[in-house]
Amino acid sequence: AIERMVAHPSGLIGLPLRLLAREVYDKVAARVGADKTALITGEERIRPPGARYWVATVEAMPRDLDVSFLGRDETLLLGARSMHPILDRLIPGLSFMERPRLSHLAYAGSKKITRLPRRSAIVAFAAEDVYTIAELIRRQRGGAAVVLGALSPRTRNAQVALYQSGEVDYLVATDAIGMGLNLDVDHVAFAGSRKFDGFQFRHLNLAEMGQIAGRAGRHLRDGTFGVTGRVNPFDEETVKRLEAHTYPAVQVLQWRNRELDFTSLTDLRASLAAIPDEPGLTRAPDGEDIAVIDIARRDPEIRDLTRTRDAVEKLWDVSLLPDYRKIAPAQHADLVLTLYRFLIREGRIPEDWIAAQMRVCDRTDGDIDALSARIAHVRTWTFVANRPDWLADPVAWQEQSRALEDRLSDALHERLTQRFVDRRTSQLARRLREKTLLDAKIEDKGAVTVEGHHVGTLTGFRFSPDDATDPNEAKALAAAAAKVLPGEIQRRADLVCAATTEAFSLNGSLEIVWRDAPIARLIAGKDWLSPQLAILADDTMTAPARDNVENRLGRFVAYTLGEQLKPLFDLRADESLPATARGVAFRIVEGLGILERAPVAGEIKALGQDDRALMRKHGVRFGAFHIFVPALLKPAPRLLAAQLWALEGGGATGTSPQELRDEHVPKLVASGRTSVERDPAIPEDVYRALGFKVVGKRAVRLDILERVGDVIRGYMGWRPLAETPKPEGAVDGTCFIVTPELTSLLGSSFDEVAAILQALGFRKETRPAPKPEAPPAAPAAPDAGSGAADAPDTASAEAASAETDTSTADAPSPGEAGASEKTEPAQDPAAEDPAAEDPAAQAPESATIAAEPAISEPDAPEPDAAKTSPSDDAAEAGAAPSEAGDAPASAETPDTIEVWRPGRPGGRDSRSGNRNQNRRRDRDGKAAGAADGKRNPGKGQHKGKKRQGGKGNSEQPRQWSGGPPKGKGKQIDPDSPFAQLADLKKSLEQGSS
Repeated sequence: AIERMVAHPSGLIGLPLRLLAREVYDKVAARVGADKTALITGEERIRPPGARYWVATVEAMPRDLDVSFLGRDETLLLGARSMHPILDRLIPGLSFMERPRLSHLAYAGSKKITRLPRRSAIVAFAAEDVYTIAELIRRQRGGAAVVLGALSPRTRNAQVALYQSGEVDYLVATDAIGMGLNLDVDHVAFAGSRKFDGFQFRHLNLAEMGQIAGRAGRHLRDGTFGVTGRVNPFDEETVKRLEAHTYPAVQVLQWRNRELDFTSLTDLRASLAAIPDEPGLTRAPDGEDIAVIDIARRDPEIRDLTRTRDAVEKLWDVSLLPDYRKIAPAQHADLVLTLYRFLIREGRIPEDWIAAQMRVCDRTDGDIDALSARIAHVRTWTFVANRPDWLADPVAWQEQSRALEDRLSDALHERLTQRFVDRRTSQLARRLREKTLLDAKIEDKGAVTVEGHHVGTLTGFRFSPDDATDPNEAKALAAAAAKVLPGEIQRRADLVCAATTEAFSLNGSLEIVWRDAPIARLIAGKDWLSPQLAILADDTMTAPARDNVENRLGRFVAYTLGEQLKPLFDLRADESLPATARGVAFRIVEGLGILERAPVAGEIKALGQDDRALMRKHGVRFGAFHIFVPALLKPAPRLLAAQLWALEGGGATGTSPQELRDEHVPKLVASGRTSVERDPAIPEDVYRALGFKVVGKRAVRLDILERVGDVIRGYMGWRPLAETPKPEGAVDGTCFIVTPELTSLLGSSFDEVAAILQALGFRKETRPAPKPEAPPAAPAAPDAGSGAADAPDTASAEAASAETDTSTADAPSPGEAGASEKTEPAQDPAAEDPAAEDPAAQAPESATIAAEPAISEPDAPEPDAAKTSPSDDAAEAGAAPSEAGDAPASAETPDTIEVWRPGRPGGRDSRSGNRNQNRRRDRDGKAAGAADGKRNPGKGQHKGKKRQGGKGNSEQPRQWSGGPPKGKGKQIDPDSPFAQLADLKKSLEQGSS
C-alpha cells in the first residue's frame, strides 16, 4: 500500500491504530522526506506546509483533502481474506489482489514463561497481567519491553525501540500488537484468551487469535505461536485453522449514519439511532460520543444552550473528544460539557483555565500508574490544542502540550525500563550470545566487574557472585570472573604471609579477620587450647598459597592464645609440679581456668602447702567455692576461653560459638557487672564458662562470690569479747546480718542478696535485736576467778595472731564440712586484675562454716537460744553496771533483727545449732562469772582443751580447741604475705623489749 501511494503525486492513508499510523508515517517520511509527510491522529498532528502525503488514524482522517491516492485516481482497501465476500457484496466492481504469507506459522504448544525462547512476545489483556509478566521476565531473563494501548505514542515507540534494538529479548503487550505493529518477533505466546471489549468479557474469536499469532515471523522468516501461564493448550481444530490462516468469512459490518440532524438534541439522537437499510450492515453500538449526548439531554442548562442548529452541531463536535482518562462515563461527560459551555458562552476555552489544568499534570515524579494518568490528561489537552477554533492561540498550546507530553512520556519510559529491565543482565546476555571476550576487573575494595557491570565481590579469598537471572548466564559470568580471580587471590595470600600480627584479629565467631574480611576460622582440635584452622578460600586458591597462609595464621593463633590464656599454658607445661598438683592443674586447664571446689575436695585436701605455693605462682587462687585463675576473669581472656569451650561442643549444653556470639553474651562479660539476673535461655554451663556462678535467680561473678565469702568469714570470726572492733555485719560470732557492703559487692538489692544467701545454703532467722553498746568501762583488776577464766582466751588470741602458717591453708569446699583447715585469705583488692584476691581476717572454725553452703534444704529455725533469762540479765547488769545504765535503748531501735547462719548438708543444721547454743551458754556463763567472781559450773569447760568425744559420741556437739591452729610447726612459705606479717610482729616485739 505504501509503495502504491508514493507512486502518486499525493495520497492519504487511514489506519486503525495509532501505533500503526506512527510506524507508517516513519516509513513514508523516510521514503519521500519529513517535509512532505503529515501525521494526523487524535492526539498527534504533524503538518508540514508542503505536505503531499498524509498518514492518519481512520477517525482523524481529514475530509477536506483532494489527493490522488484515496480519491481521484485510486482507492485501496487492505484486509484479511475473510473480508472478500462482504466487500464484494457491498461494493460491486472491486478488483481483488492477494498477497500470500511467505513464512510458515507453526504451533509450539504450551511453555512456561521462564522457558519461552528469545524474541518472544507475550500477549495479555489487562495492564496488571502485563506488569506481572514483565516483572517475572526481568527477574528470570533480564527484562522485557512493555506495549500497552494506553501508552502515549512516544512511550510506545521508545519501548518498541528497546525491543527492536535487541537490548531486551522479550515483549509483553496487549492485543495492540495485533493491530499492525510489525516487529521482529519469532514467537507469540498467549498469556490470556479472554478480553474486555468495552461491553463484556468474552473469549477471543478465531480471527482475533490469528491477527495476534500472525505477528510471529517476518517475510521469509518462519514464526511460532503457543500458550503460556494458565491458558489451556489450543485444540487441534483451532491450531489447524490458525496455521493455515483460514478464518470464517465476515458476514456483517458495523455502520453509523453520517446524515445527522442537528435541529435539536432529540433529532440528533434519533439520527444517530438510525438503522441501515442495506443488507450486510448493522448499526454500531453506542460509543463515548453518544453517551455524552444522552447525558447532555438530561441537563436543563445544556438544553437551553442547544436551541439552535449551530449549538447542537458544536455539541456534537465537542463530544468527539476521546475519553483518554477512562475514569467513568459521567466524568468524561462532565469534562466535555465544561468545554462546551466555554465555547458557547465565551467562544474560546479560557487560557488561564487550560493552563491550570496543565500545571496539575506538569510533574515527572511518581510511579508508572501516576505518570500514565497524567499522560492521559495531557493527551486530552493535546487533542483540544489541535482544534484550531477552540483556543485563541492553538499553535502555542500545541507546543506546550506536546512538550509536556514528551516529558511525561520519557519519564514513563524510564520508569518502565527501571522496573522491567535489568540492563546489566540484558547486556551481559547479549555479549555472551555474541561469544565475545568479556572484560573482567577487580576494584580496590574487592568489587568484581565484567564489561563494566558489577557481578560479585571478592571478600578475603572468597568470591561471592551476585544473584544471576539465568543458570547458564551465571556459569558464563563465573567463567569470566575466574580469569582475574586467581591472580588477585595469590597476591592477597602473599600479603597475608608478610603481614605483622597487628594486621589480624579474632572476631566473635572465632574467625581470623584481615582487612575487614574473614580469611580463616578456628575449628575443633585435639583439646580446647589446640584448635585447628580452616582457610576460607575458593578452589581458585592454589595449594602452596593455602599452605603458606595456614602456617602464618597458625603462628598468629598460637601467639594470641598464648598471650590471652598464658596461665593455662604455663600450668600445662610446668613439669615441676608433683603428681597430685599436676592432677589438679590438669583439671583447671580442662576447665579453662575455672574449677568448682566441691567435686575435687579430696584432691585439694591432698595438696601440701608447698604444692599450693607452686600453683599460686601460676596465678591460681584456692577459694571457698572455686579454684580459679583471677587473671582469666578479665573480659578478653574470659570471652575467648568461653568461645574455645563452645568450639569443642560446649559441654553437655551443646552450646555453639554462634550462640556465644549473641549480643547479650559478650556484653555480660564486658559490662563489669558483679552479678546479673539470670536469663533462663542461657544454660548454667554457659554462665560458668563466662566466669559466673548461678546462685538462685542471679548469676554472680566468681571472684565476687569469693570476696563475699571473705566478708562473711570476717563477720563470723568476730567474738563479743574480742579486742578488735566489731564489723558492721557481725552479731555474736554465730550469725551475721546483710550489710550495704554485701549489697554493694553483689550489685543487688537486700532482697536479692537474701535470695543469693539462701541459694548458697544459709538460713535466715529472726531474733531479738541486741542492746545498744555502752562506752567501755574502766578496766578493773581481775580477781583470781576471772583471770583464770580469761587467760586461755588471751593466750589463744595471741597464739592465733602470731601463727602465720594459716596463710597457706585454703577454705574448704561445700563438700568439706567440718574440715579443720582455714580458707585462704584474699590478696590485695586494689590490684589491677578485676578478680584480684581480697584480704580477709583470720577466722576460727565458725567463720569457715559460714562460707559453706548446705546441700539439703535448711531445717526449720531452731528456738532462739540467744534470749537471756531475767537472772542472766541481772548477772550481766552486775558484771557491767555501766552498760545497763549509760546506754538506754532508743525508742526507735527495732525489737527484732534478721540474721543469717550457715546451713549444713544432711540435716547437720541442728547439730551446728546446738553447738552455737552451747557457745552462747559458754559466753553467758563467762559473763555471769565475771560478775559474781566465779564461773558458772558446766559452762565453757571445753575452752582451751582438746575436742571431747569420739566416734560413738554422735550427739556431742563439735568442739574445737582454742590452741594453735592445725599445722603449726610447718615451715612458712617465704612468698606468703603472712610470713612478712610475722617478721613485722617479731621486729615490733623486739623493739618494745
